[in-house]
This record gives sequence, structure tokens and C-alpha cells, in this order.
Amino acid sequence: MKSQTLRKLHRWTGLACALGLLMASTSGILHVVMTWTQSAPPPATPAETIDPARVRVGPAEALARLGPTPGPVAAVSIRMISGEPWWQFLAGAPATPRYVSAVDGRLDPARDAVYAAEIASRYLGGGPVRWTRRLDAYDREYIPIFRLLPVHRVEADDAKGTRLYVSTLTGSVARHTDNGRQREADLFSILHKYQFIPAKAWRDGLLVAVTSMMFATALGGVGLFFLTRKRTSP
Repeated sequence: MKSQTLRKLHRWTGLACALGLLMASTSGILHVVMTWTQSAPPPATPAETIDPARVRVGPAEALARLGPTPGPVAAVSIRMISGEPWWQFLAGAPATPRYVSAVDGRLDPARDAVYAAEIASRYLGGGPVRWTRRLDAYDREYIPIFRLLPVHRVEADDAKGTRLYVSTLTGSVARHTDNGRQREADLFSILHKYQFIPAKAWRDGLLVAVTSMMFATALGGVGLFFLTRKRTSP
């Protein structure tokens, strides 16, 4: 290929890659900024102390209260919720937390949401919160990097729009965000992951294509340098 043709090809592919390079460099800067402004996923917090004297219903009896066909039991824990010990069974398919009082054996289908709100309130230092919904799949705000599912979305009534994603299986907050933090995260997703494209297959394809073009353009620039540099006589 002639050097003039290579130069023109490199110029136009470089122009096509300019937008991708600007997006990548901006998201790289934003990624560093986010390490200053956004905290990492919070660590699991220790469970509250349980008084064994208050546990009057054993795990076998509590499991029987779930009915004759609770499904396979993946895990059994005891949790302090509203000052009372509760057996937490991860049972069924898909596995779902179910609760039986360790005091009197009663079932409470709403106990998982109550527990999530208590975890969130404790994380915020005892402030008032409200449970909004349970997530069994990732969405645009709670994305796969946070890993834990299912989680409960719990919101605080403050000016920042604070919201917490809580795992009752680990007894901890999986993600803490607010309006300002989420704007940063959304911008990063748009620039770095092309989140403005709804279909994942098209989004990933464009990312690969743009990155490949940037690689080819850089490689072409190196080749152009050696092809067009002036030769010096020995």
C-alpha cells in the first residue's frame, strides 16, 4: 500500500476513533474521581447478639411450621429482628428467605422486608427508612458488579435521595447510593460501557468494534512512522 494512501486511511480512521477515545479517556478520569466520591460496597456487619434463653422453638420444629413441602433447604440461620429471634430458612426453588419465630413458632411473610429495613436503618445510624421493593434481578442502578441477589431497596427520607440495597441473607448493605452518586455512575456507564444502547449484544459488539478500530489506528500510526520517516545516509 502506498504511503499516501496509508496516510489518508489513517487520518479518516483516526477521526472515526476520536469520539471513542474521548469517551474512553473521560470515563477513565471519571473512574478515578468516583474512587474519591463513592464508597466501595459496604462490608458485612456483625449480626446482633442472640439470647439463647429466648429461643424456645428449635430448627426442626420451625421447619415443620413451613408446611409439608417447603422445598429444598439451602441454609438455616437465626436472626434478631425487632428484638426477637427468628429462624431464617432459605428454602424452595428458587430459594427464598422464609421466617419462623424462634419464640412462638409463628410465620410472617413480611418479616424479610422488616429485616431489610432494620439493616438499612442500623447502617444509617438509626435514621428512619422505608422499604420500597425487592429485586430478584439486576437493573440499571443495581448492576451485576454488586453480585448479591435477591436484595431489598430501602430509601431514606432525606434531601440527597439516599437509597440502600440490602441483602437479608448476609445481613448487610450491598450498595449505598444517592442522587449525586448515581449521576456519576450513570455518566460512567454511558461513556465506558455504552449503556445508552439497550441491547447487550449490540452494545458489546460496538465496544469491540470501536476498541479494535483504536488498536488498528494506533498500529497504523506506528507503521506510518516507519514508512514515511526520512532515511539518513550512513
